[in-house]
Amino acid sequence: MLQDPLTLYKLIVLYMLNRVTFPMTNAQVSDFILEREYTNYLTLQQVINELNDARMISMETIRNRTHLSITPEGRETLNYFQNRINHAIKKEIDTYFRENEYVLRNEVSILGDYYYRASTGEYEAHLVAKDNNVSLVDIKLSVPTQEIAVSVCENWQKKNQEIYKYLTERLF
Repeated sequence: MLQDPLTLYKLIVLYMLNRVTFPMTNAQVSDFILEREYTNYLTLQQVINELNDARMISMETIRNRTHLSITPEGRETLNYFQNRINHAIKKEIDTYFRENEYVLRNEVSILGDYYYRASTGEYEAHLVAKDNNVSLVDIKLSVPTQEIAVSVCENWQKKNQEIYKYLTERLF
């Protein structure tokens, strides 16, 4: 085991981000680590911020969700030190991804956001569906109120597959 627990937590985060081909949200990483009581929330956020400061991960905020990705520097560090992660922890992570990868991928691949357009006095909902960082659908809808924009984004999260299917059936 490592002398410094923060180093272990950093390696766990890097290992998790290296196991997937899509960005994970801070909440997804936190849920896994906190459910297993590896550490507490404040320490985990310190670890994530230190990894970002060291450019081992990148962080991007999209609609109040922070997306985390491993960088080449993070991969290099992980390759050098991953033997310091307990085999049982690696196995837990691998099992977690085997059982939850589809749900995790869907959570970060379907994006819905809106913003106010002062020039028209309307809101614009921006809806995106991605697969392996390739946009499958990218739609912008102008709507008259913020409430409708919120509803459109929420419905996109719930109904994106049937909307995508409808579009492809009608357009192809």
